[in-house]
Amino acid sequence: MLILTLKAAAQYDEPHRPQLHFSPPANWMNDPNGMVYADGEYHLFYQYYPNATVWGPMHWGHAVSRDLVHWENLPVALAPDKLGLIFSGSAVLDARNSSGFGTAKKTPLVAMFTYHDMDGEKAGRTDFQYQGLAYSLDKGRSWTKYDKNPVIPNTEKLKDFRDTKLFWNEALKQWSVVFAVGDHVRFYSSPDLKSWTKTGEFGKSDGTHAGVWECPDLFPLTVGGRTKWVLLVSINPGGPNGGSATQYFVGDFDGKTFRNDNPPQNIFWLDQGRDDYAGVTWSNAPRGRRIFLGWMSNWDYAQQVPTAKWRSAMTLPRELGLAETAEGVRLVQNPVRETQALRGRKFLSMKNYRLENEMNLDNGGSPLAELELEIDLAKTPATKFGVALTNAKGETYRVGYDAEAKRFFSDRRKAGRNDFSDLFAVKPHTAPRVVTDQTLRLHLIFDTASMELFADDGTVAMTDIFFPTEDFTRLKFFGLKSASQWNVPESVFFTQANAWNLKSIWR
Repeated sequence: MLILTLKAAAQYDEPHRPQLHFSPPANWMNDPNGMVYADGEYHLFYQYYPNATVWGPMHWGHAVSRDLVHWENLPVALAPDKLGLIFSGSAVLDARNSSGFGTAKKTPLVAMFTYHDMDGEKAGRTDFQYQGLAYSLDKGRSWTKYDKNPVIPNTEKLKDFRDTKLFWNEALKQWSVVFAVGDHVRFYSSPDLKSWTKTGEFGKSDGTHAGVWECPDLFPLTVGGRTKWVLLVSINPGGPNGGSATQYFVGDFDGKTFRNDNPPQNIFWLDQGRDDYAGVTWSNAPRGRRIFLGWMSNWDYAQQVPTAKWRSAMTLPRELGLAETAEGVRLVQNPVRETQALRGRKFLSMKNYRLENEMNLDNGGSPLAELELEIDLAKTPATKFGVALTNAKGETYRVGYDAEAKRFFSDRRKAGRNDFSDLFAVKPHTAPRVVTDQTLRLHLIFDTASMELFADDGTVAMTDIFFPTEDFTRLKFFGLKSASQWNVPESVFFTQANAWNLKSIWR
């Protein structure tokens, strides 16, 4: 059995420390792993290096939540051994005890993860990644590694052979796993989680190949009374605004392989900001919900961001769905409804209001805020409009919509520290609008050092982090006559606007 303790307890009040998002007590974190719901708990494991605030020998950190909002930090779950470091993977509740790891009274949680043999990589070998198992009989508090690991050896000696996502395959009445193999993904099936047979592969000619494929996920969603399958694949580099990002495909899964509904060259992005990567969904979520969580950073600068005690946070949990659009079926995402429990004082409520100039909002000096806005584009002559965060030092972050370009924008160039990386604040980040409705909807959530935008009922998402030298305490609306001039105001017509202060998940 393996139980490791964390070296330091977090105070969760350090500069830039997220108050709405999960972050580790201390040290380095990246990809979410092993996300599974069992016995009333949402388990979050994650790539973790407990000895520094930069990437190092990977472990699985661990936290649990009963409401997807408040988190309890637990000891490290998995640590490196003679087979290698513990890279990304997934976990399932083996209710049938098909693995044989359980007992008459204890249902096992089973994790599949990628072993990474660092010595083998340094020696120039290409077969240094392969898949292993571990199981828990005490609600994930301790784990035993399978004594016959690896269960999927790297017999073809492929360099990138990693990031397993397990799921129950109803078509075959077996378990399936999808994982990344360099420039594509592969599918395997198993009756017992131990013996695996390859069933198919996808992606060598689909989507973007500007970087290495990583961290896939595959799951069904319904739209218009039919079931479609969504395949997530993260890629580094090659994102729409630079660095790492996550693409997705919509199609069908016959139990053996995936088929894309769209032309192979089409690229759809899960999140078009710079800071949502390697995200996957919870297994066994109640009531059939499909809940997503991503790593809120970017490999372009993740190891240089100016946080002293810890590095990185996760996005807010998001509910995924599908929607019919003029361009076809597209993924939609919105914050899970549980996040509404964080709402405190409502500091804005207005309808049918024309903003003639700037409007300062009474957010009480708190950087934690949620806004739900509806703008009538037919009645809005402003070319560019949105929300600005500022502080006493004059630092400013802006997010909003460019009506002329029909693109959302996020601009952190003047939002505080950016000297740690030449790649962090090069230009504003943009995302094209998907729908053509005259009513534009913006759902914004601001944390101490991050912004998440869900536009037009979740058809577009953008996530960006920033690092003001002191907290953003002021919030305002703005409208501009010209997208290139910040000093010429123009009016914006709000059909509806609501805003709330938000409460810390750690207090």
